[in-house]
Amino acid sequence: MADRIPKTGTVALVGSESLIGREIRDVFETSHFPARLSLIASGADETGVLTEQEGEPTVVVPLDALALGAADAVFLAGSADSTRTALELGIDTPLIDVTYAGEESPRARLRAPMVEPAGHSVPPDTVHVIASPASIVLTLILNRLHPRHPIARVVAHVFEPASERGKPGLDELQQQTVNLLSFKGQPKAIFDAQLAFNLLARFGEEAPEPLEDFELRTERHMATLLSAASRAPIPSIRLIQAPVFHGHTISLWVEFEENPGATEVERVLKSELIDVRSGDEEPPHIVGVTGQDGIAVGAVTLDRNHPQACWIWAVADNLRLTASNAVAVARELL
Repeated sequence: MADRIPKTGTVALVGSESLIGREIRDVFETSHFPARLSLIASGADETGVLTEQEGEPTVVVPLDALALGAADAVFLAGSADSTRTALELGIDTPLIDVTYAGEESPRARLRAPMVEPAGHSVPPDTVHVIASPASIVLTLILNRLHPRHPIARVVAHVFEPASERGKPGLDELQQQTVNLLSFKGQPKAIFDAQLAFNLLARFGEEAPEPLEDFELRTERHMATLLSAASRAPIPSIRLIQAPVFHGHTISLWVEFEENPGATEVERVLKSELIDVRSGDEEPPHIVGVTGQDGIAVGAVTLDRNHPQACWIWAVADNLRLTASNAVAVARELL
C-alpha cells in the first residue's frame, strides 16, 4: 500500500504552521514522499508545540544546526528572519526557500521544476529559491506558445491574493471585511489601505513592503525562468492586489507575429499541467482550482481591435503551485 512506502530519509520543515508550510505538509503527505518530515520552529513561540504529522503526534523542535544538519534537505517556510538564521548556521544540508529571503545569498538559484528545461542543473551547494507562483503561471503559458507560434509582445494583469502576504495578510482582509459590515475601523498593518471590497494598485505609505516590490520580483523571476527555456519575450506586468484570500488570476494579452487563432492557442496550451476550458465551457476561476496542481486557462478570445493578438484568462492555486515545486526540488535532492 502507498502509505507503507519505506521512509528512507528525513526532510525538515521550518515554519510548519505558516500558510505555505501547511501546504507543503499536505503535498508531502498526499504525494507519498519517501522520507520522514520533521517539523522545526520558525520562532520561539512555535518551539515545543504539539501537532500532528501523518496521523501521529509530533513536537516542533527548535531551529538550530543540530536539527537542520540531521535532515537530508530543509524547507524554509517560516519568517524571513528564520530563513536568514538557517543560512547563517552554515550547514551543508540543501535548503529549499519559499520565503524569498534566501535570494540575498550568493548561493541562491531560482527554481521551478514545472517549467525548467530537461537536464536543468544547479551547483550542489545551491540555496534553492522557489519562484513566485505568478511567474510560474506566466512561464508555463509562454513556454508552450512561443516555440510553436512566436510571440511579439505580452501584457499581463496579475491579480494577487492576500495569502501571498501570509497569514497576517489573510487576517487583515478578513477583519477589514467584518469591520466594514459592522461600521467599525479597519486594521491596516499589512496593506495600509482598504483592501476589502476594493482593488489596490499600490499599498499605503505605511505598509511594511510596497506592492511595487512584489511586482518587480515577479518580473525578475520571469526573466530568469524564460531565459532558461523558451526565451519568450518578458511580459509587461501590472500587479494588482485583489480582495481575495487565495489564488492568482491573470488576464493575459498576447500579440503573435502571426496569430494562430483561439482554437490553435487552446490546442497548444492543453497539456498535463494546463487544464484548458474551451468553447462554451465555463472559464476557470480560483474557487474551482483550489488544491489543484498546475493551472487552468479559458476564455481564449481574439482581440477585436488587434488582428495579431488574443486574450487568455488563467488561474492557479498560488500556495499549491509553490508547494508542489518545492516538493519536486526535494525529490531531486533525495
